[in-house]
Amino acid sequence: MIGYPNGHGSGSGHTQTRSKGISAANRGMSLEKDLNDSNTYYLQSGRALIHKKPTPIQVVKVDYPARNAAKITEAYYKVPSTTDYNGIYRGRPIDFEAKETVNKTSFPFKSIHPHQIEHLRLVGQHGGIGFFIIRFRAYGETYLVDAPLIIERYEQAEHKSIAYDEVRRIGSLIKEGLTPRLRYLDNVDAIYFKEESHHEK
Repeated sequence: MIGYPNGHGSGSGHTQTRSKGISAANRGMSLEKDLNDSNTYYLQSGRALIHKKPTPIQVVKVDYPARNAAKITEAYYKVPSTTDYNGIYRGRPIDFEAKETVNKTSFPFKSIHPHQIEHLRLVGQHGGIGFFIIRFRAYGETYLVDAPLIIERYEQAEHKSIAYDEVRRIGSLIKEGLTPRLRYLDNVDAIYFKEESHHEK
């Protein structure tokens, strides 16, 4: 069992095209796996260097079922994690949090922790690219949303969630494929490198 310091478990030219649903084969694929596979592709193709952040743990209890084997049975995260992924893309630091929900009408803000909001705020202040990737499993849709847009709504006390339709409006729908599984860097290009892409044409 792994515990968290705060007591919780783990948990803009935008596209508005809505997919028709999610296949049975894709429904079992987790957002984390899709992103990890995509990042491996981006690394191997030389496009970007982006990794999932490891979180250091404090081991509390270890069992030894055999003389040459050890099994961790209880551990705690030493500090709350910041965000899920970070790296370098086109010469700029990139940092983002990935979340998925089975809720059909909204994404609950309880899935986001205050220290993650503060971290992404600082990323932006220091010239980095910060955003959220949010998947609605019921629709098989994954969106990239600029961090300041989520932070603004998160800090409005009357809002405990952001509506699905609002995510569609302010977010950018990520295209899916085989390699990469999630083409989210195309969305990053369109949102954060819009001027550079225009001049390159």
